[in-house]
Amino acid sequence: MGRSLSGGDDVTVSLESTVAFLRRADAYSEAPGEVVAIQTHMSWVFLTGAHAYKLKKPIQFNSVDFRTADARRRNCEEEVRLNRRLASAVYLGVVALTLDPGGRLALDGAGTPVDWLVKMRQLPAEHMLDAVITGGRAGDEESPIREAAHYLARFYAAAKPEPVDGPAHRRRLADGVRCDLRELCRTTYGLPARTVHALARAELAFLDANAPVFEQRLQQGRCVEGHGDLRPEHICLRPAPAIIDCLEFARDLRVLDPADELAFLALECERLGDARVGTWFLDVYSQVTGDRPQASLVHFYRVYRALRRARIAAAHLDDPSVAHPEVFIAKAKRYLDLVTPPADP
Repeated sequence: MGRSLSGGDDVTVSLESTVAFLRRADAYSEAPGEVVAIQTHMSWVFLTGAHAYKLKKPIQFNSVDFRTADARRRNCEEEVRLNRRLASAVYLGVVALTLDPGGRLALDGAGTPVDWLVKMRQLPAEHMLDAVITGGRAGDEESPIREAAHYLARFYAAAKPEPVDGPAHRRRLADGVRCDLRELCRTTYGLPARTVHALARAELAFLDANAPVFEQRLQQGRCVEGHGDLRPEHICLRPAPAIIDCLEFARDLRVLDPADELAFLALECERLGDARVGTWFLDVYSQVTGDRPQASLVHFYRVYRALRRARIAAAHLDDPSVAHPEVFIAKAKRYLDLVTPPADP
């Protein structure tokens, strides 16, 4: 028997049974022709053509604990609340998965709630920024991209400054670099340890030498509650800008300097094949907000994010069920290559 979903009155339904039900077209009132199921580390997402339904897995890791239906309900509600900041027309609400006395599951049925799902409008895949970049269409779509950049910049401009302790902020960044260094240098990954050490040393040296830069950003009120996971696959350009899938379960990772988020976005855009896109977002941000973070700070955050993403990619090798580990090692190396100066000829 697999993991279970526990609802009210200790009613329990296996995760496997729930996923099997949600894969069925007749589970949905819109009666889709087919249902596409996508599994992520934390969720199952079911696409019906008109809508997307996200089911949280009953898992626990680090500070996340989704083992009870009530915890998953609260997280679903928080996901909807936070994502409506940048995608109000996409996040429709939270729906119950119910079980009737005859043992039949239903979405928003009359039975006992045994779990909860986030309901969203399904966005057009061809208009997501990652698809635009990988399809070589960024130049043709520059105007919608800049419109999305204005949308994001206005969000930052309107956001309330968050109080952040400067020394604690720098310690957290330094601890993150050291953790990435330790993990990326594991011999089982086979990554270039010399490169990782050089990048980590440069990051720690920058933190030590530039404390006033970070303090000035904080004193200017630049830290806000942002998105937390600003990647091209989370940005929809048409029919209107929408930015989805913020990091809803960790507020401490959402409170950051927009220079950090925009450096991360620029890194991901370059990795996908078009470095211009990240520049457009940063230029529009500066035009709208009047904030022009210095290039060395943006570079620091770019390297910081590259080390973190390389570590996340390499960590897939720790999962024995991963079918093609070489794909993730290649991805980790790509992140390191993007922030490594080319060797002298």
